[in-house]
Amino acid sequence: MLKKLKYLVMLNLLPPLIYLFLLLLKMTSRVEHIYSPHFQGMWDRGENLIVCFWHGRLLMMPFGNRRGKGKVLISRHRDGEFIARVMGYFQLGAIRGSYRKEGSVSSLREIITDLRNGYDVAITPDGPKGPRYKVKKGIVELAKLTGKAIVPVSYSAGKKKLFIPGTASLLPTHFQGYCFSGAIPSM
Repeated sequence: MLKKLKYLVMLNLLPPLIYLFLLLLKMTSRVEHIYSPHFQGMWDRGENLIVCFWHGRLLMMPFGNRRGKGKVLISRHRDGEFIARVMGYFQLGAIRGSYRKEGSVSSLREIITDLRNGYDVAITPDGPKGPRYKVKKGIVELAKLTGKAIVPVSYSAGKKKLFIPGTASLLPTHFQGYCFSGAIPSM
């Protein structure tokens, strides 16, 4: 019973609180978006992209979506449901699944359909299980299959603390700057 109550609180009460916390963090920070001219030009022409960022850098990523038409590949695990609900407050859709696990064919179809329908699709190429900062081949195969550019995006903060001790998740501290950058790799 207590476990169910905890899960209900996590799914229904925490997502709007996390959303408000992140908005407050953004409002109390100096934000600078740094995109390559090629990347910005693609967005200006209405082209959509495969956006990737490291799993340990996902906290502030919803603010990097300046185009407003995006979806994020999120695990089917129950922690993924929590993240999907938080993303919903940022008007970002969720594609539930992964490349390695059962159901990956259906999530791949959904990713391809969304890319064809003009959505940017965000993927963490190192995934929650790692290895950290190592790109898995699925994102490259997706780019080959769809013909869409892969755009690596990250953020940085002038002063930061580890969000969860023992992980690489960064929490920018108040009144400090952070920026988003994207660059088109040569293919």
